[in-house]
Amino acid sequence: MTREPVYSFAIGVGRTVFAALRVRQTVRGAQHVPDTGGAVIAMTHFGYLEFALVECATWMHNRRRIRFMAKQSVFEKPVVGRLMRSMRHIPVNMKAGADAFAAAATALRDGELVGVFPEAGVSASFTIRDFKTGAARLAAQAGVPIIPVAVWGGHRLLTKNRKITLRERLNIPVHFSFGAPIHVAPDDDPADTTAKLKAVMETLLSELQSNYPEDGAGKWWQPRVLGGTAPTPEAAAAADAARDRRREAARAQQAARK
Repeated sequence: MTREPVYSFAIGVGRTVFAALRVRQTVRGAQHVPDTGGAVIAMTHFGYLEFALVECATWMHNRRRIRFMAKQSVFEKPVVGRLMRSMRHIPVNMKAGADAFAAAATALRDGELVGVFPEAGVSASFTIRDFKTGAARLAAQAGVPIIPVAVWGGHRLLTKNRKITLRERLNIPVHFSFGAPIHVAPDDDPADTTAKLKAVMETLLSELQSNYPEDGAGKWWQPRVLGGTAPTPEAAAAADAARDRRREAARAQQAARK
């Protein structure tokens, strides 16, 4: 394996932070991550740290690195952007993603693991939203499997629309479930594959939630359907739409000043 000092440093920082927070990680099914060759790593997305948590769990299992697809705006930040490029992550223009898709497909053919969030954004309701078909199309084009991954508890460390105190972040159980590979033929319907992927990830997530060691009744981090106080999917979608409108208006105002 080629040495990548920046990536190794980032993993070390992540592990140190999670250790300092005394995160209690339980990983199931990591053997499904191939030791060699390309694969699409498709993850649930309830918080901002799933990428780091899943990478650390993968690294501890077989020392493999994941190249994550992330929003272009992340790469435009001076320090963070430089680090992201050094770790060979893939920038995604949300309005024109052809270049990112091609780069990800090339990485997969070259034997890399590529990490994607099929929901294309954090779900503030902590329920799985509708999936985009990108993971299915990538796997079909590159001739690699999809590895579904559900993560539960990671959103309690850092998530959307919630200020979390340091005390609240201590001793959090974070559970992972890596599912069996989903093999995709070149002529498979992306919509059918995506529906299968979502169903598998919903099952993995449900099992994690059922076995989670803390009662989420009345807690902000638990979905409404399970007795928590998180926003309903409808309320979360409305809040996301309102935020997007505010951002578009701000961008328009900024462009008008130039």
